[in-house]
Amino acid sequence: MVETLRTDRPPSPPSPRDGSFDTDLVARLKAGDEAACETLVREHGGRLLAVARRYMRNDEDARDAVQETFIAAFRSIDRFEGGSAISTWLHRIAINCCLMRLRSGRRRPETSIEELLPTFDESGHRVLHEESWPESVEAAIERRQTRERVREAIELLPEKYRTVILLRDIEELSTEHAARVLGTTSTAVKVRLHRARQALREILARNLSAPGARA
Repeated sequence: MVETLRTDRPPSPPSPRDGSFDTDLVARLKAGDEAACETLVREHGGRLLAVARRYMRNDEDARDAVQETFIAAFRSIDRFEGGSAISTWLHRIAINCCLMRLRSGRRRPETSIEELLPTFDESGHRVLHEESWPESVEAAIERRQTRERVREAIELLPEKYRTVILLRDIEELSTEHAARVLGTTSTAVKVRLHRARQALREILARNLSAPGARA
């Protein structure tokens, strides 16, 4: 199965994307059609690998997570009722597989982001850093040239903050859905996301104001 995901394979011809294609494919999967299994991997493997790479720290773990995704999908295909597109269903399974691997692989304590959060003086005014930067982080994020910097900054966040940023701002899950995925409350997700965004903004500000920073 992992072999099917290798990028040196030639691209497969496009397949229909309408509901009838999903319905036919699901029916064949439920019947145990091996060709349908190959089609599912070929059609969705690349996109799922892109998702897994956002969560996992190396390519091997990302590929393992995708393989686990397909195994879980094949085992539970009989319970797929078609309430959403099969791509959406696989996407949810992939995220869950990635998060499970992250939880089982934890070996180090969480890193604090306190130094990246805003500080205030006795009068309640925010204490600003000395670094000057001619534009806002928000404007820089909009510029295509800085997207790689944003991705690098997200990678610097501790896992629990990086994950909530990915779920809410990249995967665009709702707060309630993210809370279910993370096994926590909506309030906890909101607080964690707020802190993660503040820390991300500070990382970007420091990186983009540093001498020699890429434009």
